[in-house]
Amino acid sequence: MRPDQATAQQRRGNVLPRAAISPTIIWRSLHARCAAAARWLGRQMEKRRSRVALLEMSDEQLKDIGLSRSDAHSEFRRRA
Repeated sequence: MRPDQATAQQRRGNVLPRAAISPTIIWRSLHARCAAAARWLGRQMEKRRSRVALLEMSDEQLKDIGLSRSDAHSEFRRRA
């Protein structure tokens, strides 16, 4: 794109000028996304630990919490 075309698009409001996007805003956005990804990963790891713990329980322990061995296996295979 030619420089005069870029200037014309900026005037029409189609393109933000590079100076309009603050580096601080970019870093905050990146930080927020990274923090959200870390929280999601932490939740997934906790779910996996819980599901593995169910598999390691004896049949009597599972019965105490109202689950069967097949319930524990079904929970372990869940994705969500």
